[in-house]
Amino acid sequence: MRTTVGIIGAGPAGLLLARLLHNAGIDSVVLESRDRDYVEHRQRAGILEQGTVDVLRAAGAGERMDREGLRHDGIELRYAKKRHRVDFPALTGGRSVMVYAQTEVCKDLIALQLKEGGPLLFEAEALAVEGADTDSPRVRFRREGGEDVLECDYVVGCDGFWGVARKAVPASVSRTFERTYPFGWLGILADVPPSHDELVYAHHDRGFALLSMRSPSVSRLYLQVPEGTDAEAWSDDDIWAELERRFETADGWRLERGPITQKSVTPMRSYVHEPMRHGRLFLAGDAAHIVPPTGAKGLNLAVGDVVTFARALTYERETGSAERLDAYSATCLSRVWQAERFSYDMTTLLHRAPDATPFEDRLRLARLERLASSRAAETDLAEGYTGFPFG
Repeated sequence: MRTTVGIIGAGPAGLLLARLLHNAGIDSVVLESRDRDYVEHRQRAGILEQGTVDVLRAAGAGERMDREGLRHDGIELRYAKKRHRVDFPALTGGRSVMVYAQTEVCKDLIALQLKEGGPLLFEAEALAVEGADTDSPRVRFRREGGEDVLECDYVVGCDGFWGVARKAVPASVSRTFERTYPFGWLGILADVPPSHDELVYAHHDRGFALLSMRSPSVSRLYLQVPEGTDAEAWSDDDIWAELERRFETADGWRLERGPITQKSVTPMRSYVHEPMRHGRLFLAGDAAHIVPPTGAKGLNLAVGDVVTFARALTYERETGSAERLDAYSATCLSRVWQAERFSYDMTTLLHRAPDATPFEDRLRLARLERLASSRAAETDLAEGYTGFPFG
């Protein structure tokens, strides 16, 4: 089997890249180790930056998003029982975000790919990337009990942190930067309408809490918990009681309870692999970087990566110049590190570390008071949250 671009992974990054290449007249093959049902139902991110929304619309994948997604023009910060709203459009010249789950993005892109695009092979497990530093890289993969080879001009690894793509980059040229946080998020899905019409980020002495949503009838909420917490050790009543404590306000705002349908714990870490390119192998999304979910950046960073690659390859096809392909890693990493900074800032602002001192606790409150009283500080947060420009 041969193609111009071999894409490993049918998450939102790999699927969007296939769509962007199809629209540019460049052929591709997508290899995905899981079956279609798994890809369309794995719960992940739900906040789309303005740039991601614009790209999906331009790619022809925005119709259902615009119909069913929830545009949000701000977030609410809570601390010391106070409430402060950050108005995104007023601070960014009209930018906003969209609540639309990754599962729905994948469903939309899968449908388009199967209808109009190149091969999308489910249950095709990539085993190795070979010849990345040659003009003819190959992806060995297993499907239907046998092994096959996908020969390509380029390989893009959208296969996550545990995938095979990054392993093809020699250790001698790799640098990694990492931080693991001593807490995680206990997340729940609940069949109850959201108790607020925008996301609420709450700082509390007992730990962070987040009120989010998946739809007008389904709430998504999170609690900061110690690293290694077992989700099943928390009863439903205990979860709701703790959420009520952390969201408490002086004006009597009330959190509505409902049946919890899913609970899980998400670890918190920051990770960057440099470079994001080796020869004709390009890394995208979690294969190259991970951010804590506080800043809602993971999916959006992956979109930025594949947009950068698609634009660079299209430029090479139109002009004969590989200048933008050669700049892929540096271009992406500039945006990645800004997102890492923003996510780190949001995480340390809103979470209380187990060994935090009284001095550090007061500094966090001072930072929150600064956000609530300074348009400049608010603008920096709003610009980061709604998204950094694609390179």
